[in-house]
Amino acid sequence: MKHHLSILSFALSLIFPAFFWFAPPASADLSHARIIRLSLVQGDVRFTKEFHKDAMEDPKAVWEIAPLNLPIRQGYALATDQNSRAEVEFENGAMAFLSANTVMEFYDLSLDEGAHITRLILRQGSAIFYVHPAKQDYFSVTGGDFSVEANGRSRFRLDNYDDGSNVNVELGRVNVLREHDSRPLEKGQSYSLNLNEGSAPVIARATDSDDFDKWVSGRIDSVATATTYTGQYVNSPNYSAGFADLYTYGSFYNIPGYGFGWQPYGIGMGWNPFSFGSWYSDPFFGWNFIGSAPWGWLPYHYGGWIFSPVYGWCWIPSGFGFGRPLYYQSATAVWVRSGSNTGLVPLHPGDSRGKTPLNLGHGVYPITGNNVAVAATPSTGEKWTVTKHPPHNALTPATLASSVRPVPVSRTILSTASGTRPAPLSHGSSIVYDPAQHRYVNSTTPPKVVNNSSETQAGGPRTVQNRTATVVPGTLKPPSTGLPPVPRGPAVAPARPHINPPMPSSPGMTSPHASGGAVWNGPSSGGSHSAPAPAPMPAPAHSSGGGSSGHH
Repeated sequence: MKHHLSILSFALSLIFPAFFWFAPPASADLSHARIIRLSLVQGDVRFTKEFHKDAMEDPKAVWEIAPLNLPIRQGYALATDQNSRAEVEFENGAMAFLSANTVMEFYDLSLDEGAHITRLILRQGSAIFYVHPAKQDYFSVTGGDFSVEANGRSRFRLDNYDDGSNVNVELGRVNVLREHDSRPLEKGQSYSLNLNEGSAPVIARATDSDDFDKWVSGRIDSVATATTYTGQYVNSPNYSAGFADLYTYGSFYNIPGYGFGWQPYGIGMGWNPFSFGSWYSDPFFGWNFIGSAPWGWLPYHYGGWIFSPVYGWCWIPSGFGFGRPLYYQSATAVWVRSGSNTGLVPLHPGDSRGKTPLNLGHGVYPITGNNVAVAATPSTGEKWTVTKHPPHNALTPATLASSVRPVPVSRTILSTASGTRPAPLSHGSSIVYDPAQHRYVNSTTPPKVVNNSSETQAGGPRTVQNRTATVVPGTLKPPSTGLPPVPRGPAVAPARPHINPPMPSSPGMTSPHASGGAVWNGPSSGGSHSAPAPAPMPAPAHSSGGGSSGHH
């Protein structure tokens, strides 16, 4: 595959030499940091930048409503509400889809000599992962009681319940790691662990698709089709996030001397690329521009801009191809100052760090608060100098709506002839599931509730302070109907072990943030399952000036 891409790259370089030989702007890399994208938001999706151990348990974690195109780094957590879904795009083509009432932590997003190391934790809910890793890439998801490794092109669904976990393989192969056991799974197989029915995992056929599975399949197909189409204009063997949006929301034009350039639909000659978005501040990678349009990821963090006398501002996908390192930029712009005035100039593909921006002759877009002026101020007659980052008071960060910590949603495994699927049960319900009748029935003798968590019931709704309670397996007796007991929320859920995401197992590869040497660290006295925080990120970086807004 790489051989064919190399031939294609060489052929295209002969046709469009200027396009391929524009070197990417000088930029420094956070050696073990990656930035990925929140590519789709349906309903209310929230995030937190920092938490201790478990994002659902940390009372100090600050949750905010997540905007489309939010840059996500290691240490973030993402959560969906009851009627919401989310999609995350990774730079190497992987995708993660979160169903309703789902919480996912980005435990490890790092680089190891060019390889992408991805280790995620699914704290609650259901998620589907599409993975197509390069040879040295590593991708794993830990969900409650085991971890799933994907070493090749695959798609799998992971469900994390109160009383166990389940994975369905929908494409390719994966490897399931639990304690010291490693089990390969192929397409059409499922691996399920129900702690109320013993600790032995069950391997069976995968369950039938539901609405979430079908929605994800449609999303993957549309993104793949659009990305392939865009590949006619951009040679990018190592990066794909956001390319599908270019096909969906704009057109490519032949820009003399630069190859193909892109422009969104419905804009005119006076369009300012930075007029539709906001500024977002992160303590580690500084000021970032978040494009409000669905296509507002790739053109604002990679490549550069050319002003065409025919079309106006066009985005040029410079820096892609030939295996060059591709650096994330907080904004494809150069910061400039003149006295007390601050503005930006769209980044030119040929800009060099600290040098006068080549697009300065087309004017400067002044910045006031969180807004970029719609029209440019002529740069003639005024001396503008390049600055590494805007003055402290030059920008006002976007105000993201505050949110609350996601609450545990009680879900249980239903073992049926067709496999497992989650089912929400109210805490006080005596309803149980009859696998023989394939329906819910009333239990004449509700299961005993073992209560060792702090709860408040008098005078208002029940508030569960501890997500899990310690229950000795086998102490819950079946009701008199002969039906098996059904877990009823945190008060009866078995204690879940602390399990660390596995270390990359490829020969010669180690993750810089790995903690603990074993896949399974054994149960702890805490009762809830959580993993230790990865190693600290590098020191906070400010947006750089000159030819780049990248980090140091």
